[in-house]
Amino acid sequence: MCGRFASSTRPEDIVELFGVRQWDPAETLAPSWNVAPTQSAFVVLERVPKGERAPVRQLRVLRWGLVPQWAKSPEAAVKMINARSDTVHEKPSYRQAFASRRCILPVDGYYEWQTVPGERGKARKKPFFVSRTDGSPLALAGLYEFWRNRTVPSDHPEGWLVTFTVVTTEAEELLAPIHERMPLFLDPGSFDEWLDPRRDDPEELRRLLIPPPPGALRATPVSPAVGSIRNDEPGLTEPYTEVEYETTLF
Repeated sequence: MCGRFASSTRPEDIVELFGVRQWDPAETLAPSWNVAPTQSAFVVLERVPKGERAPVRQLRVLRWGLVPQWAKSPEAAVKMINARSDTVHEKPSYRQAFASRRCILPVDGYYEWQTVPGERGKARKKPFFVSRTDGSPLALAGLYEFWRNRTVPSDHPEGWLVTFTVVTTEAEELLAPIHERMPLFLDPGSFDEWLDPRRDDPEELRRLLIPPPPGALRATPVSPAVGSIRNDEPGLTEPYTEVEYETTLF
């Protein structure tokens, strides 16, 4: 699964790396090394601008936790931070977004917690930071959705909420001992197909739900400080030794 991630890449670099053609510099975010559900993040997507025919690749700031169009309130977002790749094409909350509103979440990496034995037989959670071995941003497959707040006029600043979820798949061999699932990440060769909203055949799209071959990722033990969303600093992604774990209170 994916419950926290780090996002510190400059938007200018995301624009270059992902071939973005439209981005409003006024729509920006501070770097964060501990992004949590319901917080905002940079997302790459393609939409057809009004009056045009072809989709344009854009960099947008969206909120994490998908709110379906039919939801009565945005409170469901905290339960929809992840969407399983094996059912995303049929689940009512995700199937419309899967058909035409797919996106990419560029992150430094994500955090995952492994359950390990602790003192007196009590289990504890050991955090890892999962990132690409080549140091480039990790392109997580996502879906986004528009939700209309009907308590205010549609042209009100709070009239619309745009949210996203991260697609997950079975963990590869390296990561399975940490957690049985992992975010579905994409290699550059599949960016165009995944983002193109004109591709809307669910069966065709399902063949894109295959993760790249194993070997592209590494898992680094990190400080348990990442468990608190109050902590947000570059050091959270740095290696944390076993000796440090033994002297830390959980």
